[in-house]
Amino acid sequence: MSEIMIELLISAIWETLLMTVASGLISLVAGLPLGLALVATAKGGVAENLWVNRILGAVINAFRSVPFIILLVALIPVTRFIVGTALGTWAAIVPLAIAATPYYARIAEVSLREVDKGLIEAVRAMGGNRWTIIREVLIPEALPGIVAGFTVTLVTLIGASAMAGAIGAGGLGDLAIRYGYQRFETGVMIAVVIVLIILVCGIQWIGDRLVAQLDRRQARN
Repeated sequence: MSEIMIELLISAIWETLLMTVASGLISLVAGLPLGLALVATAKGGVAENLWVNRILGAVINAFRSVPFIILLVALIPVTRFIVGTALGTWAAIVPLAIAATPYYARIAEVSLREVDKGLIEAVRAMGGNRWTIIREVLIPEALPGIVAGFTVTLVTLIGASAMAGAIGAGGLGDLAIRYGYQRFETGVMIAVVIVLIILVCGIQWIGDRLVAQLDRRQARN
């Protein structure tokens, strides 16, 4: 590849990382409370409310059922309202975060449901309220699963960010389409694929190491 293409590749990598990290953090901040709400309001939960649970579950399922490329286009007015434009890296963060939040909420819900019910009942017997149970039992006990789920979400966002490049979001997907596909530069396409593989493997490796450390810490406690 030429020097110019190498510079474009480096720029595209940073754009992809920005989209992935920013939307991933938003999905974590918004998705984890949603997962907690689903578990807390479920039957037998610490704040049981089946109506709230069903409505919340329906909304989450509705967003999850829409293919990302369709959601990307449908949210253009919302994206333009929030960031002032529907094109570019920052514009892509909006639909990426909205798509990832319900996805991560369901993953977090699964991890939280696996917490030993005996621990929850023990804290209740000692007079712990719902916030104590959430803070001292649910989140700490489910933390390895929460981190593992967040890792999966980040990996999924890398693929989605590449898809967002199809409508001018920038990043590796945009580079692959504009140069690798439209201009038939096979070297660019191969380079993008290799970089995406490295990014996915790197994020998965870091996530696996964090989960292993959390598992060991829980085993010692």
